[in-house]
Amino acid sequence: MAELATILSSFAFPSFGSSLLPFADATVATAPDVIALSTLDLVGAAALVLLAGATSLALRLKLEGQLALGMVRATVQLLLVGLALRWIFAHVHWGLTFGAAAIMIVLATRAALQRSSHTLVGAFVGTFATLVLTAGVFAIAGAALFVGAEPWYHPRYLLPLLGMLLGNGLTGISLCLDTLLATFAEDRERVELELALGATRWEAARDPIRRAVRRGIVPIVNAMMVAGVVSLPGMMTGQILSGTEPVEAVKYQLLILFLITGATTLGCVGVAAFAAHRAIDEDHRLRRDRLIKR
Repeated sequence: MAELATILSSFAFPSFGSSLLPFADATVATAPDVIALSTLDLVGAAALVLLAGATSLALRLKLEGQLALGMVRATVQLLLVGLALRWIFAHVHWGLTFGAAAIMIVLATRAALQRSSHTLVGAFVGTFATLVLTAGVFAIAGAALFVGAEPWYHPRYLLPLLGMLLGNGLTGISLCLDTLLATFAEDRERVELELALGATRWEAARDPIRRAVRRGIVPIVNAMMVAGVVSLPGMMTGQILSGTEPVEAVKYQLLILFLITGATTLGCVGVAAFAAHRAIDEDHRLRRDRLIKR
């Protein structure tokens, strides 16, 4: 299906030559023609999901409905996103780019909070602001400074970068937030004792924040440790399949990994600081009424 191949190939990241990457080549090899996937190819791949459903039925896992729903939702969502991105790419305008980015960040915020077993009054605003200041700013920096996109808000570069930063960052932020709020809820006696003995809210929250941030950062550290050894990262694999020269694909994958690491680390610190500030008020009292267990 040539239409689908066009959509997939639109995610390739060609170099602009004005990149600040010290290892960027002045010229990049042109990608050969992309092998188009037919509808039959996708149907054949979907049969593997049906096999998973049959396995669920045989083992009485009761997951066949979720598998079917997941397959349908993924297909519809990705095709709609592909068509929407193709239209946005054809109409380069900062308003469209930032409108799409805002929708992505809102959805990522919602997903991050839904994954946590505990939440906090006002958590949506804090998490949204954290993602804007970390994933949003890092995506702009990646597109403008390192990739050298012209204009810097070009949706072909900014939106895929933002999507990858959000997809990985929300996992770390969700783990960090869940760990911190669970500590406040389940170990509140110790926190309240420290506060009663004269500790400030930041002194009482220091160790819980440290543990929460560490838990949020560990997944991306593990991903960097095994990249290229145990697994080929998704972006690199996609670029190679779309015809990009392998070494060039590796450069872009390294750029993404470094951006994700920085954005996730600062995101975890930011959301942990916000949660601690909300959970323990200015009078140094643990506000149990603001902690919500799902």
